[in-house]
Amino acid sequence: MPSAARLVAALGLTLVAFIASGMIIPLLPEDTDVGYFPFVNMALGWLCGWFVMGKRAGRGVTAAINNGFTGVVSLVFWGLFVQGCNEMIRLAMRNRYSDAFESIIAIFDIMIEYGKILMDPQLIVTFIIGGVITGLITENAWRRWP
Repeated sequence: MPSAARLVAALGLTLVAFIASGMIIPLLPEDTDVGYFPFVNMALGWLCGWFVMGKRAGRGVTAAINNGFTGVVSLVFWGLFVQGCNEMIRLAMRNRYSDAFESIIAIFDIMIEYGKILMDPQLIVTFIIGGVITGLITENAWRRWP
């Protein structure tokens, strides 16, 4: 059911995804075509905020901070998974894989490669601060507009 907490959580994680995408793009290799990268991440931020964070609002301040961390971790996981699938499909169209199982395993290998890019300290701090702030404003929205 729609609520103010779900809306605020979705907007907050969408903003975190937008900021993080802008910070990730310069970390990618120079010949990388980013295409819809920020928009896909923002859509994932919306979904993670709505479905993961929004339904867990209303349990207190400590739970709100944990909720923010959970939302950011789910955003990072799904972002890595979706971008890994996208890259695997791009490589599969160039006949890089010999069978379907090899291409499925490649998704997780690509996720690990992309995860290494996310180990930038500024990006980690952005995720932590963004998650905490989003969790707290989601809790505040739940208290003000139940």
